[in-house]
Amino acid sequence: MTKVLYLLNFAGKAGTERYVETLVNYLSADGLVQPFFAYHEGGLLVERLEAMGVPCRRVEMRRRFDYKAARDLAALCAEWGIDLVHCHYLREHYTALLAKKYNPHIRVVYTNHFVLANDAVTRFTNRILDKRQDQMIAVCNKGKEQLIANGWSGERIQVIFNAVDLDAWAGERSQSTLRAELGLDEGRFVMLCASRFADDKGHRYLIDSVKRLTQRTDKPFTLVLAGDGPLLEETKQQVRDLGLEPTKAQVKQLALEDRVKFIGFRKDIKNLYKGSDLYVNASRHEALSFLIIEAMAAGLPVIATDMGGNSDIVNDEAGCGLLVEYDNPDSMAAAMERFLEDPSFTDACRENARRTIEAKFEVHKMARATFGVYEKALHDGFQGV
Repeated sequence: MTKVLYLLNFAGKAGTERYVETLVNYLSADGLVQPFFAYHEGGLLVERLEAMGVPCRRVEMRRRFDYKAARDLAALCAEWGIDLVHCHYLREHYTALLAKKYNPHIRVVYTNHFVLANDAVTRFTNRILDKRQDQMIAVCNKGKEQLIANGWSGERIQVIFNAVDLDAWAGERSQSTLRAELGLDEGRFVMLCASRFADDKGHRYLIDSVKRLTQRTDKPFTLVLAGDGPLLEETKQQVRDLGLEPTKAQVKQLALEDRVKFIGFRKDIKNLYKGSDLYVNASRHEALSFLIIEAMAAGLPVIATDMGGNSDIVNDEAGCGLLVEYDNPDSMAAAMERFLEDPSFTDACRENARRTIEAKFEVHKMARATFGVYEKALHDGFQGV
């Protein structure tokens, strides 16, 4: 059994943490991997992995080029007999590559969860460190293109889409308590957006889109906004200091009190999906969104911005939703109107959503493909240090 150390700078509750937990769960259940976990800053993922019996250890990683962290990581790998380190952000990626100097036995796999251009210094560094890299995973096609543009060797990059378990998201709409909780009747069209409240998530223009939608249709609808975010408390304090109310004030100013509901961070995401008619993604940055594919697995059609890997999910072939231009309220409002006014289109997208997940984003296929990358790294990995 291959001993894999999953390495994260921050072990919170976002999509990357969900990705790690998914791999740990399915690869260990199949008897392919004995998982271990190391992190710089703890959070919910540490608690969840410890509850699963996964050994966890903190490794302080203060910067990208932290040789003490590299030595500590190499020693930890030797202590646990680690065969392969699977990392996910640039800081721990560099740390793992540097650790090979002190423990040449380990192999490194890096999954890139973003479609972002690196600066010139980072691109130069990537090209230098590329000789130490064994295998890389991009979670979408544009992610692979960006990795190559960022200085990494394309022949060692595999595209493996994020994935979900269809059975975990099965269920009937009648099981949801969302509408009763919010006082929404069955005849109201409910759109859900669950994401962090941060600049790149598009909440401001999303609410502008809702205002424009009210001018395009008389049909009853509500947009449900779920989530918190790393800037939430800081933003609340700023609001108090300035006597402002961003987002909520915008809703009030535009007379959308009945059209938008804020419900905070929720752990019952399946309950939210099952009580909704449509999932909406308004983000500027996406690689391959877990929330989108979860919503589809739960039977929801989607609207998504044409950014990052969203086009790998939502496209004409899949027929599960519509892509819109980021930061374009008219484009978003028109897509919302299409779903509101065309029930047959909505139903067709709903049926195609689960079919698309089964064909391209099914978790057992993703886990097996990832293990294949591990095997390739172990057998064909670069020896250079």
